[in-house]
Amino acid sequence: MRCAVALLLGVLMAAAPRVALAHAVLVSSTPQKDAAVSGPDVTINLKYNSRVDGARSTLSLLKPDGTVEKISAVAQPAPDVLSATGHGLAKGAYVLRWQVLAGDGHITRGEIPFQVH
Repeated sequence: MRCAVALLLGVLMAAAPRVALAHAVLVSSTPQKDAAVSGPDVTINLKYNSRVDGARSTLSLLKPDGTVEKISAVAQPAPDVLSATGHGLAKGAYVLRWQVLAGDGHITRGEIPFQVH
């Protein structure tokens, strides 16, 4: 009897739906890594493999002069996308820094270097 109960519990646990918890991974970006883009206004679109919390996510730009500028107007047109615009970017090398809070509660960070020409 105990074996039958244990077997039944094992089958039920194996068949139960599981919640997929994963860190947010950047799937695609505009600008792309190491891309050369036209300025002075640059469209930013970041797509992740899972839902991100736009209200608790941040974007910033490391500028050619070494200063960091936070991008304040971040939109979330879809649960897995962040969008913004970098305004008034002069020619030079930039690094877009992103930090997102995923649905699993973990923070993921990354950088996307690009050039404005």
